[in-house]
Order: sequence, then structure tokens, then C-alpha cells
Amino acid sequence: MHNNELMVWTTYKEKIAHLSQKIVQIQRPIRIIDAIKWDHSIEEELRNSQFRSMPKIGPEYYLRNELGFEPQTKIEDLQAFVKEIEYTLGPSDEIGKLLKTVAEEYITVIQMLLARGTKRFWEHSRKLYGSPKDRFYDDSNTILSLGQLLYSILSGFDGKNLGTDYPQDIEAEQTVEILNERFTSYFGEGVVEAKLSDGILADASAGGDFVKIKQGQKFSLRDIDIMEVHEGWVHVGTTQNGHLQHIAKWLSKGPPRCSATQEGLAVIMEIFTFRSYPKRVRHINDRILAIDKAEDGANLLEVIEFYRTEGYSEDDCIANAKRVFRGGVAEGGAPYTKDISYCRGFIENYNFMRAAIRAGAPDLIPFLFAGKLNVEDVPLLYQKHKEGIIDMPRHLPPQFSDLNGIAVWMSFSSFLNLVDLKRIQEHYNKLFQAFL
Repeated sequence: MHNNELMVWTTYKEKIAHLSQKIVQIQRPIRIIDAIKWDHSIEEELRNSQFRSMPKIGPEYYLRNELGFEPQTKIEDLQAFVKEIEYTLGPSDEIGKLLKTVAEEYITVIQMLLARGTKRFWEHSRKLYGSPKDRFYDDSNTILSLGQLLYSILSGFDGKNLGTDYPQDIEAEQTVEILNERFTSYFGEGVVEAKLSDGILADASAGGDFVKIKQGQKFSLRDIDIMEVHEGWVHVGTTQNGHLQHIAKWLSKGPPRCSATQEGLAVIMEIFTFRSYPKRVRHINDRILAIDKAEDGANLLEVIEFYRTEGYSEDDCIANAKRVFRGGVAEGGAPYTKDISYCRGFIENYNFMRAAIRAGAPDLIPFLFAGKLNVEDVPLLYQKHKEGIIDMPRHLPPQFSDLNGIAVWMSFSSFLNLVDLKRIQEHYNKLFQAFL
């Protein structure tokens, strides 16, 4: 871009708006899931061999999934964008630093996609999303240790009826109708739409203004409740809030650095609305264990066997293993690590909210919904809100538009860390043994 073209943007807000629109445009064709997805032939190979032989999923396989852009040209565009940020805002501007981080991460994404089917894919994935072996805030606790603790606790609920039974007897078409009624109530008429899709791996998938529901699947009312808050209120809601930003349009798009915050916020909403349940959390948690096994060398067949021994159906074993190995090395040692984001993000967001309440700064918390962001960005975004650059999120769950409940919850939660849980557990174990 020529210097005289840059000079058109005179005010700080104009500069941010221009750069924001530009990064949205540059990243538009980068689609990670489309680039690493597997076709049905892989599943057919697995079933035909009765899960005894490995399908061939090397670098040459992924060449079938065209990226939709020229990688080197896109990298050069992003590098030029970084230079434009420095020229336009200077090297010390905080939003400029954030936008540079986003642009540089997209470069890493492209490098990861160029390495599909090799160990380098995992190296880039680990840089973008982390690893089960990562620690929380330099603490001794790892993401894997969280997964192992949850596994030991949640396994104790197997086969136990904790409440109402929710049969999966609602057809996908009716599920769409129910969700559309709820989305109209939450977002307004015609803003967000649920629709059927036969091309998704998960039961539901969120887009910018829609939620895809897997055609041919049956759902329970509890499944629908979860999709409403997880896919709707959080994933689509934050995208819509990003679109509604009058300056910071970059918040409508989520690079990998936003994944943990997004998925963690979705899990928090499931829990805050009491819609989650042990089997659901086990599904999320088992992804940590599966990714860790794959990092340590377990291959596709061994991870499928892990899921089988945990009681998953054959279809779910395949679907869950796909999530671990897509893009990486099916022979083991190099998985796609994105799915640690759910549990990792829950811990990070929950601790952020506790810290904000304890610091007397509850006003920060709603900005978790301002768009696609990393929890570490929230203080900066709140500061820029006071300067008229970042808009308050329009679509907010009731728990976050009225913070009284969260304030009380987090206040008690802060004290619970001081309680010696081991001694309490020993006390009640004796009591349990006497009466159970």
C-alpha cells in the first residue's frame, strides 16, 4: 500500500477500523477444518478391516483438500499487513500489538496446513492450541492432570441415574424447529437460523449466523438445551457481537488463540444453566486423554480402542478418533490438539472471573462476549470500550447481563481454594461408609 493511501486514515478510530476490516478480508479463505477433514472412504476402510489395519492418510491424501488460496501469497499478504500496522499505529500501540499477534498466528495456521500429514503439523498445532502437558499459569497442575482427575470422578457416575431420563427421540427436523423458536427469542427475528446439514462431523456446528444440525441424527431435549447455549448463545452470539462492533470488526473472526476462551465459555454456559451432565463432560474430558495418548505415540486404531473400552458406540469411536488425528499423523505422535480447548478454556475463564470479582472489577466480565477473543485481551478491550472503540456486547446471556449471581458464586469459590479438601473427603468417606 502506498503512503498517500495510508494518509487517508487520519483519526485513531479510522485507522483501527481500516486495519480491522483488512485482517477480516485477508483471513477470509483460511478454513482449517475444511483443509484437514477426512472423507467417508477412511471410515469405510476402518470398518472393512474390522479395525485391524491402518488407512493411508499421509501428506498426499490431504492434497485432495485444496486450501482455496495460494499459501505463499497469503503469507506475504499477512507479513505486509504486519508492516502496515507498525507504519499506521507505531510499534507500541496496544491494539496494534494485538492485531500483529492475530496476523502472525494466521501465518502459523498456514504453515500448519502446509504440513498436513506430518509431524510438523502437530508442532504448529501445539504452538497454536497447546498440549495436554501444558501447565496452568506456570502452576504444577497440567491440562492432563485436570483430565485425569475428572476421569476418576466422572467414572463414578457410570450407570447411575442422577435425575430425569432424556431419551434421544427428537428428529433433526424438529430439533431445528425448536432451536429456531429459541434463537428468535434470544437474538430477535431472522438474526440466527438453525438448519440441517449432512456434511458435519459433530452433532451441531456454529457459523456466523447459523447453527448446523446433523441430518439423520436424533436428539434429546437436553441435547437441544445444550446446543441452544453452547452453539447459539456463545459461538454464534460472540460472532454476532463481533459483527456488530462499529470499529473492531476483527472480533467477528476467531483465530486459534480464541479457541480455548470460546470453548471454555461454552462449557461454562452449559454448567451455569445446569444443562450439562456427567456423560457430556466425560465426552469433552476424554478428548484430553485421547490427545495425550496420541502425543505419546498411540495410533488411530489404538485411540479407537481406547474409546471402545470407555463404552462409546462404534460410530462415536470413529468420530472421536477423527477429531484427534485429522491433519496429523495417523500412526501416532502428532495429533491435532484443538480439543483440549474445552477444559483448558473452562479453567482459564473461570479463574479470570474469580480474579475480576476479587479485584472489584466485575465490569470486565461481560466483555468475554464482545467477540472472538482471548481472555487475556479483555482488560485491553474494556479500556478501549471506555475510549469509544470497543462496543459493549449486545447479545449477553442473562447470567452475564445481571452479574449478581456470578459475583456471589465467585466470592464463595475464592474461599473454597483455602479449604483442605483432602481432610474433608476423609471425614465424609467415614460417614459414607457407615451408612451406604
